Amino acid sequence: MSTSESSSPNIHETEYAFPRDQLAEYMTDESKSPLVIVACGSFSPITYLHLRMFEMAKDHFTDKTEYELMAGYYSPVSDAYKKEGLAPALHRVKMCQLGVESTSDWLMVDSWESRQSTYQRTAVVLDHFNHELNVVGGGIKLKNGERRDIKIMLLAGGDLIASFGHPGVWAPEDLNHILGIYGCVIIERTGTDVYGFLLSHDILYSHRMNVVVIKQLIHNDISSTKIRLFVKRGMSIKYLLPNPVIEYIQTHGLYI
Repeated sequence: MSTSESSSPNIHETEYAFPRDQLAEYMTDESKSPLVIVACGSFSPITYLHLRMFEMAKDHFTDKTEYELMAGYYSPVSDAYKKEGLAPALHRVKMCQLGVESTSDWLMVDSWESRQSTYQRTAVVLDHFNHELNVVGGGIKLKNGERRDIKIMLLAGGDLIASFGHPGVWAPEDLNHILGIYGCVIIERTGTDVYGFLLSHDILYSHRMNVVVIKQLIHNDISSTKIRLFVKRGMSIKYLLPNPVIEYIQTHGLYI
């Protein structure tokens, strides 16, 4: 860890507010159900693949008749996760904010999970979003003045879904909670067989109607792990992540 990382201010010293600035106030097609998608992860750092996943999901739902996508959120994990290469939460949240502010008009970053002193299970994080969007926020207002609850779904890559089958990684009650109450949007990376896994996994198969699989049409295997290694080796990371994020990494001496 660099001096900049070790001396960085703690995220708990900053004030929290749930972000709503990019959340659409009304639906354009009230025959559909309002939808918000949430990506949980380390984002150390955020890359163009993390951003592309949301755009692929947006294309998918724009072309379908069931849901209208209202917004997307990144939820960076807390420092309690203690994963190798994990920059302090304050830095990871800021890099995500720089990434979406410079590239998107519908994505936001929620820092609630990153502020927690203990690791929060994904099921709990989705409950938090449901509370903020549907209990506190009251869902989406319709033209007749009534309000409609927002559907919340987890956005994930095929590698995360594969971990559903690893013994001891996910509690069955959590999987049933995530897939049964919310649902999952899976970006199927090249070389993975999500449908095959879906067929072989009992819990996933039982909730298959609440699982959306989107094929990745252009191969993209940019990973945060590779970005950190490139920085450590003094190699260029230009065109792999947004320029403001690159500048932030360089300014704060991250990953060296």
